[in-house]
Amino acid sequence: MDTSFSGSEDKPIAMLVDDDAKVREAMSNLLNSVGIETISFSSAREVLEAKLPDRPSCFVLDVRMPGLSGLDLQRHLQTNGIETPIVFLTGHGDIAMSVEAMKAGAVDFLTKPVRDQTFLDAVSNAIATDIARREATLTARKHAADYETLTQRERQVLRSVVGGALNKQIAFELGISEITVKLHRSNMMKKMHANSITQLFTAWQSLPESVRRGDE
Repeated sequence: MDTSFSGSEDKPIAMLVDDDAKVREAMSNLLNSVGIETISFSSAREVLEAKLPDRPSCFVLDVRMPGLSGLDLQRHLQTNGIETPIVFLTGHGDIAMSVEAMKAGAVDFLTKPVRDQTFLDAVSNAIATDIARREATLTARKHAADYETLTQRERQVLRSVVGGALNKQIAFELGISEITVKLHRSNMMKKMHANSITQLFTAWQSLPESVRRGDE
């Protein structure tokens, strides 16, 4: 494993996987030249045995390598719940391979030789995808934590509000007064840190499906 990174938790990094040391070095030098840090692996097995950096990142995978192939590694990563975006860069690609990789979630499939700018754009787009995914995950966790602070009645009001019910309808459904509904609704909005129905609906949509189904 070759490294060229500072260890900063928020700085993006590209994880390069290729059995050719010269290819790994060339990719690393190119990415480093534009400020993207790298960590390199000579095999898919080496990736699976490593402690991967927890920071915005992407994989750049060769398809054909001794032992596990790049496509095999993609499947292993998915099985292990690793959602880091993948860019395939290979000299042995064909249409069937590219279709398989893209169907499995790869963000790009490049065939060597590839222009430097095309490669840099693909890696940058993959890292941007990972940054957006991480931000969405953090936001969802925050909304889930907010939801846990709600009382059972506030959760009932939340479900009715996002379902489009008016205060009068909610009061009838729950068998309480409209004034009480307004109080629960106000408290619920504050706890969910929502200033509008749109914000509340966005928070609701980010909650686990089991919560939205009412399985809790």
